[in-house]
Formats: sequence, C-alpha cells, structure tokens
Amino acid sequence: MLLMRLDFAPTRVLFFTGKGGVGKTSLACATAVNLSDSGRRVLLVSTDPASNLDEVLNVTLASSPTAVPGAAGLFALNIDPEAAARAYRNRVVDPVRGVLPATVVARMEEELSGACTTEIAAFDEFTRLLADPSTTDGFDHVIFDTAPTGHTLRLLSLPSAWEGFLATNTSGTSCLGPLAGLQEQRALYQASLSTLADAGQTTVVLVARPDAAALTEAERTRAELADLGISNLHLVINGLFVAHAAGDPIATALDERGREALASMPTGLRTLSRSEVPLHPWAPLGVANVRALLGGGDAMMTAEPAANGPRAAGAASLAVLVDELARTGHGVILTMGKGGVGKTTIAAAVAAELARRGFPVHLTTTDPAAHVAAATGDAIPGVQVSRIDAVHETAAYADEVLTAAAGLDARARALLVEDLRSPCTEEVAVFRAFARVVAEGEHGFVVVDTAPTGHTLLLLDAAQAYHRQVERTQGTLPESVRLLLPRLRDPAYARVVLVTLPEATPVHEAMALQDDLSRAGITPFAWVVNQSVAVVETRDPVLVARGVGEQRYLEEVRQQFAGLVVVTPWVPLRPVGQSGLLAFIDASVSTASDARVCSH
Repeated sequence: MLLMRLDFAPTRVLFFTGKGGVGKTSLACATAVNLSDSGRRVLLVSTDPASNLDEVLNVTLASSPTAVPGAAGLFALNIDPEAAARAYRNRVVDPVRGVLPATVVARMEEELSGACTTEIAAFDEFTRLLADPSTTDGFDHVIFDTAPTGHTLRLLSLPSAWEGFLATNTSGTSCLGPLAGLQEQRALYQASLSTLADAGQTTVVLVARPDAAALTEAERTRAELADLGISNLHLVINGLFVAHAAGDPIATALDERGREALASMPTGLRTLSRSEVPLHPWAPLGVANVRALLGGGDAMMTAEPAANGPRAAGAASLAVLVDELARTGHGVILTMGKGGVGKTTIAAAVAAELARRGFPVHLTTTDPAAHVAAATGDAIPGVQVSRIDAVHETAAYADEVLTAAAGLDARARALLVEDLRSPCTEEVAVFRAFARVVAEGEHGFVVVDTAPTGHTLLLLDAAQAYHRQVERTQGTLPESVRLLLPRLRDPAYARVVLVTLPEATPVHEAMALQDDLSRAGITPFAWVVNQSVAVVETRDPVLVARGVGEQRYLEEVRQQFAGLVVVTPWVPLRPVGQSGLLAFIDASVSTASDARVCSH
C-alpha cells in the first residue's frame, strides 16, 4: 500500500506547480520518496533554473539521474540550462565544422549564444524526459518539480508554440540559427503535446497555500492549462494551520486567514479533487523530514521553548531601508529572490512609503504572474502601477521592426515576418521593455518587482546576447538597451534588495543570487528577511518551534552580508492597499532595533 497521503491515483508523469513559496519542491520530493518507499522506481526532475532539490534531499545532483541516499529506487536530476545550451550548440554546429566556411560557422555560433538557445536547449531536455520512452523507460514514475507558475506555463506552452512555428516555417532559419536542429526534435514536440494532454499518463498537481493570492494564482493556472488542453489536475492545499494555543492573537489570526481564504476559493478550483497538508513545526529538509511530510516515518523535531518574542538585534526596519533608498531622489529599486518570499509585498510597501514622503513612483513587474496590482489594491496616490505584458510587448516590438524594415523587398520582408513569429521574439521584446523601464530611473523612482530568481538571472545574463539579437533584426540598439548593464552596475542608480524568508532554501538561494549578481558586477544594496515568526509574540507550539528554527537563518544572513539587513514580522492582516502597506512599514519598526548597519 502506498504511504502517499495525497488523495489521487498517481499517473506515470506528475507535474507539481504553483505560486513561488507554496511548497512545490517539498511536496514533489515527499511524493517521490513515498512512491519509492512503496517499491516504485521514481525519477524526480527539477525544471527550475534556481532548483533547490539538492538542499531538500541533501544530495549533490547533476544533469543525469543520481541515486538519493535513504530512498531506495529514487533518482533525481536538475536540468542545467547552461549545460543544455552548450550541448545544443555542439549538436547543431559540430557537423558543419570543416564543411562550411569558418565565417559561416562563427556566425552560427554567435546566433546560438543567446538566451533563446538557452531556453530551447533546456526545453529539449524537458521534452526528452517527458516524451522519449528510451530516456525514462526504467522508471515507473517521472515527477517534475517546476519553476514558479509563470515560467512553468511558458514551458508547458512551448511544445505547441514551437510545433506551430516549425509547421509553417519556410526559410529554414530562425533566431536559433538553422532549423535543422529543431526539425529533428519536431516528433518529440508532438509527442510532448500528446503526453501532456493525456489524462491517463499525466497529472498536474496545483499546489497552493491557504492564502487568497496563492489560490488566485492556482485558479489562473488551472484556466491556462485548460486552454492548453491539460485537464487532469489535482489541488493540494499545503501548510494548513490550526491554532493550538487558545487566546494567542497571532495563532488565531493565522488560523482565521486560512479559513477565510478557503471559504472564498475560486469556483474553478472547487471542481478539482483536493488534498490538504498541515503546517508542520519542522523544516522539510532531508529525506527523513520529507518522508514525514505526507505521513511516512518520523520527523526530526527541534527544541521547544516557552514562547517567541521580539528579538531582531542588529536588524533595521523597512522605514530605515526607505530612508537609505530615498537619499538619491531617483533611481531604480529591484526586489529579487526566490518565488513566494514576498518580493511583491516589499516592492509595493517601498513604493507606498516613498510616495508617502512625496516622491513620484513607478511600480512595475517583470514577473509573468504579475501580482503588483493585487498588492496595491486601489490606487495609491503618487504611485503609477504597471506590468511588462509579454503579449503586448511582443506585438509592439514586431510592429516596430516591420516599420523600420519598410524598404525591404517582398521576399526579405516575408522572411523577417516569419522570424518574428518565433517564440524567441517574446524574450527579446520583454528584455527591451525591462531596459526601457530601468531607463525611467533617470527622472524618478522606479520600483521593479522581478520574477523569481532563475527567470531574473536569465534576464540579466542575457544582456549581451540580446544586444546581438536586436542588432540582427533591427540594425541598431535602442539607447535604453545599450545603457542597461552600466545602469544596473551603478550603485548610485540601481539598488537591488534581496528578499528572503527565514528558512534554509530561500536564504541559501538568496546567497547564491548575491554571488551571481557579484559576478555580473552588481552588488546588493540590502537584504529583507520577511515574515518572521521569531520576532512576534506567540505561545502556539507549532509557531514557536518554527521561530526557533528561524534563528539560525537570521544569524546566517547577518554573518554573510555586511550591509543593511531588515527583518519584518509576520503580520495578522495581509499588507494590501495603501493603508495595509504603510501599516506593514510601521509594524516592522516595532520589532527592529533600527541599527544603521548600511555600508553603502
């Protein structure tokens, strides 16, 4: 009998997806461990560019299956976009080395150096694992732990997008160079579409917290998956909290918030089969704890003191962060971090506080899920709210390119139109829009709520490659694109605020992001450790135990970052709208020492 407590019969292929921070990785790992405990052979795959499977399973993974100690029959791997891109380039270019002129080969290599190649190469790995029987025929189940929703929806839509492009392309070329490398994969893309839509083979597990924003995101995902022909869905409500301490206002508020969110769950989600997983007092790290998440085995418990209380020594408040950000009177502020850590809330709160101080602010987002409007609620005086809409930007970019190419003959124009239909065009268009928004910091404050870590790193890493792609289609670089990297590297112009939760994976992912930014010549301005229960007064045993576990990560952040560190408390009411966001700013003051430790 399976130990798995999720209430559905597992198909061979399982996808775990949802808003960042809802526990997709933990539940994917727990499902994989419990299936392997039942005697199944299981392959667990992360498609997230910022995968944390290694930390959760306490094993070093690569791009090929690695056995997971402590779980017989379980193997795991990370799809490495950069390694996949190198292999893809070699597969396309190596056969023509020594056959075509060196200048032609060099141009092919240049065309294949962009972010589009990275995306399609990682996508090829995904489709191979999904639809090539010879790749996974030794496994009873293949479980995909995906990136946060927006990135995952694009991944799942790519089989259809590339299949349509290949079916109608007549030029033999694309932004990825010669189409031969793609045509060879066409049968695999068609098989991927078939597998994704086959309810007998594939189940998509939508993971959400008992939280209005997470449930809204899950409903949006459900609707978009239905449009893609993917209908075999199961909903998991993760981290369901029940108060155990009578009269504890924090525990009571958390309990009530969850009940209210479930009571107002979107109608579409109510039609799905559903499982509920309680909030546990331990962190789901290591196979033993992961196994216990769904009821198998025993978890390793932490110490249990009598109560939590305010203790954020050395931490500053959000008000002090805004003090420091406001000194220049203009510039770009970018909130970055793992999905679900509260980047949007911090971005919206900073924007609201800057506006309260009399500064005009543009608050925008690069996240495909785009939650800034929900965070700001009704209009906030002095704050312009927008989002970088991929569909709109792609259409505008294509129109701009075609207008600039008005003098082309009919054949050349037809080839250009065909090239612009490639899914890669969207990436170029979004990048240009991001550069344009960053340029607005010359004249006022721009607060950018970025997409989750992996997607944001691809955006930043792509700068030089996008230069070449834009030049190829348009001939010249817009000023905003040319100046993007210098602006992002100027600490007086662009300030990166790393946002995390006081938990192992978000903290360590933020540290890795800090290292990646450093290699790109960008130094973070501040860290915000968000939603800490360690700094609120509570007697609830589950919350107290979680607060104890947070202390090591709060200390780790202080030791690893010499600049401004902010710790915000968990608050009973979601910070939404002007009053909620400003109350959140004020609440952070009461639990912080306002130590001015900023070294910038």
